Amino acid sequence: MTLLFLAGLAPAFVLAQEGKDSKSASSAEDLPDAGELVQKAFDYYRDKASVARIRMTIHRADWEREQVMNVWTVGEKDSLFTIVEPARDRGNGTLKKGNEMWTFNPKVNRIIKLPPSMMSQSWMGSDFSNNDLAKADALIQDYDHTITGTEEAGGQTIYLVESIPHPEAPVIWGKERLKIRDDLVFLEEAFYDESGELVKTLSFEQIEEISGKLYPRIMTMRPADKPDQYTRIEYLRLEFRDSLPERYFTRSMLQNPPELD
Repeated sequence: MTLLFLAGLAPAFVLAQEGKDSKSASSAEDLPDAGELVQKAFDYYRDKASVARIRMTIHRADWEREQVMNVWTVGEKDSLFTIVEPARDRGNGTLKKGNEMWTFNPKVNRIIKLPPSMMSQSWMGSDFSNNDLAKADALIQDYDHTITGTEEAGGQTIYLVESIPHPEAPVIWGKERLKIRDDLVFLEEAFYDESGELVKTLSFEQIEEISGKLYPRIMTMRPADKPDQYTRIEYLRLEFRDSLPERYFTRSMLQNPPELD
């Protein structure tokens, strides 16, 4: 799913751990359908369309840098990202249209369509990959979901979901594990390789009312094998809308992005 913001386009667990009880999924009749739960949570997160300004912080053991971007999304498949700060990176952008992606570098005035061989590479030097953006809706299309248990925290039920890809699905993960609150708020998405080893975790943090609904203000992606490394995305502005013009998700707009309105 990843970058549901970016999602698409996050993980320290946002809810307090004290007093949290874990239960196995033994009473199946009391649980929602896992596939429907994931679909509804995904739809809640992405909404029909959105306009946002985000700050992305890429943290390493010996350095840190920030970029501010404007972001437009429609449904599950279309997104446009363009950097506005710092000045040296302004105008660099990424267009996602379905499962295809293009990047634009204003210094060479060139649009590049990303081939499959580049999809596993880092997106803008972060801990997100190009594949995380391009396959943001793969969690819906290419996985079977099972609720494996529940937790209680803050007076709410948290569903623990294991997601296994279809046998021939074009995905890179061996499985994913999700934490979804009973009000459809995503809390965590963990990615495992084909041998079952944890690769990275996306957490959704600082959940508050934004644009009329509860939503994570911050997302953090952390590689499992690099404890001093993470990429944090913070919403500086977020507005949900019923639609956006189709022209926003074109290569022409990637080169000449609009201002936030």
